[in-house]
Amino acid sequence: MAPARSPAPLPLCLCLLLASGLAQAGRLLVVPMDGSHWFTMRSVVEQLVQRGHEVVVVMPEVSWQLGQSLNFTVKTYSLSYTLEDLNREFKVFMEGAWKTREDSLFSIVTGASKGFFELIFSQCRSLFSNKELVAYLKEASFDAVFLDPFDMCGVIVAKYFSLPSVIFTRGAICQYIEEGAQCPSPPSYVPRNFLGFSSAMTFKQRVRNHISYLEENFLCPYFFKKTLEFASEILQTPVTAYDLFSHTSIWLLRTDFVFDYPKPVMPNMVFVGGINCHKGKPLSEEFEAYVNASGEHGVVVFSLGSMVSEIPEKKAMAIAEGLGRIPQTVLWRYTGTPPSNLAKNTILVKWLPQNDLLGHPKTRAFITHAGSHGIYEGICNGVPMVMMPLFGDQMDNAKRMETRGAGVTLNVLEMTSDDLEGALKKVIYDKSYKENILRLSSLHKDRPIEPLDLAVFWVEFVMRHKGAPHLRPAAHDLTWYQYHSLDVIGFLLAIVLVVAFITFKCCAYGFRKCFGKKGRGKKTHKSKTH
Repeated sequence: MAPARSPAPLPLCLCLLLASGLAQAGRLLVVPMDGSHWFTMRSVVEQLVQRGHEVVVVMPEVSWQLGQSLNFTVKTYSLSYTLEDLNREFKVFMEGAWKTREDSLFSIVTGASKGFFELIFSQCRSLFSNKELVAYLKEASFDAVFLDPFDMCGVIVAKYFSLPSVIFTRGAICQYIEEGAQCPSPPSYVPRNFLGFSSAMTFKQRVRNHISYLEENFLCPYFFKKTLEFASEILQTPVTAYDLFSHTSIWLLRTDFVFDYPKPVMPNMVFVGGINCHKGKPLSEEFEAYVNASGEHGVVVFSLGSMVSEIPEKKAMAIAEGLGRIPQTVLWRYTGTPPSNLAKNTILVKWLPQNDLLGHPKTRAFITHAGSHGIYEGICNGVPMVMMPLFGDQMDNAKRMETRGAGVTLNVLEMTSDDLEGALKKVIYDKSYKENILRLSSLHKDRPIEPLDLAVFWVEFVMRHKGAPHLRPAAHDLTWYQYHSLDVIGFLLAIVLVVAFITFKCCAYGFRKCFGKKGRGKKTHKSKTH
């Protein structure tokens, strides 16, 4: 009998594991988007860094949330505008959101957000104007690009350097996800952006949904006109949005079917909704004191996201009055001028641990602007919501929660203090809202793999295999009339018409043979008798 082998020393095992990890490490280029988009994308990037990959993040010098980090290499480029310019245009955008709801692409193109988008879309030109940075990226030999597609710069970079790309997004203003992935999106039951429709639409809503679909086809090229012109200039060939998005290897979509409505998906579309959800940490002494002082009534968490710093005075006072009418303690994240009528039960803070508070058993409701990050934290922690959507996909997000009985939506342009009071009391004291959000939370958490691990896997997959060509449908190689089988339908219709014509001619010929001579014979006989 052979002697038993002693196990390898622990340090040796660790060395082998580290060596195998480093052998598979790659180089990843990241082109992010500023604002709340970066929050969850950064978690994926940091996880990839921990796994031994060399990550280079390209970002503008002027930004809100994009910052330096010791965990990964940062390459910056200068812009044609300052932080003051960015803040000013965003302030105009937000002031417009409190006055008029942009519920269509046309209203976005012509509304207050136009100047803000022009600044964002100019960033890519500034990136490529930095010749030293472009030369560095060309020589770096990256395995893939991890990008946010909002301003299209990431997909332009991927095409310029001929790199496989992984897109990380909640959605797109236009139908570029569906077109880029060749994914069917029937307007009969898949609602378009900004409309706030559910998947069970009335006839009138389906008509509006189809009009919105046609509107996107007409206005989207105009909306991204300068970006596409710049892309054509850089790539030295005319390009469309489809040319840029159709080469995407993997789409990491920050949604799932607990939140979104069921619809067709393609094999390279991966759902990572709830990637920002994690178990809440113990509260600090300050917030624990607030929660404990609330007594049996508990607390309400109120946040309109990281981007909203000011609320019009009249609206802020209406909100403060509504909050003062409930017995719960309200923790309101607000950095603007405090309303003069702020009630004793309302505590203003410049920052709050939102996820940790939502996970506390004494939290009764969550007032949110219905951004996707906040919505998922509400779902994960099972807290019913009062939603006050302002812009972008927030109206659609709110509608999804409302149709599932997990929250109440308020129109921020028209709501009164009575509306806010009624909505809060409804979600707090009507047990069905708590039951529905807990059911959604249970469904959302019942999954084989965590969204963060899933996102990291697919980024590494694309890096290892230099893309995912086996997931690319043949639809990309078809013309529009071939995709809709119009050539096949025309061919079959032509055959039917030819067969029908031949059949008609044969029948006519047979009819003449059988009855034609007999009829002429009778006419001849009749003429002879005369």
